Amino acid sequence: MQTRQPFETVVEIHGPTVLRVCRAVVGTIDADDAWSDTFLSAMRAYPSLPDDANVEAWLVTIAHRKSIDIGRARSRRAVPTDTLIDRADSKERIETDPDLSAALARLPDKQRRSVAYHYLAGLPYVDVAAIVGGTVEAARRAAADGIASLRRSSTLAMLRAEPTPADTT
Repeated sequence: MQTRQPFETVVEIHGPTVLRVCRAVVGTIDADDAWSDTFLSAMRAYPSLPDDANVEAWLVTIAHRKSIDIGRARSRRAVPTDTLIDRADSKERIETDPDLSAALARLPDKQRRSVAYHYLAGLPYVDVAAIVGGTVEAARRAAADGIASLRRSSTLAMLRAEPTPADTT
């Protein structure tokens, strides 16, 4: 029967590794907070940890998740500036094509998101698949189907706009 180490010993043994993970994910400024959050969570869950568990891997997983939480919280914080901008500069605005926006809105959700993430944001299909959910092949297929639908809708719109021979006589 294997006896479990006291939690204080676990902190002494694995603390430096956890701190390195936290620094790598959130940087040196927020690493101490992530480290503390990691060991507070681990201390609560330690009694229910199976005896044969890999404690270091378990702690690194907790550290990774706590670091991500801290990074997300940091991104939501307001950033102080010297001056306040009343409105956006019109030169910096990106003009949108209302026809393209309407055509994109008509696409099924997965196709619309795949087209937007790959063609508009420039993400590779691996990242599109991770965001949308599913395989890389499914993301590629959804984007291809979406582009095909957009081409068909723009071709139909151009055909409707062109005068027919009967109209010109």
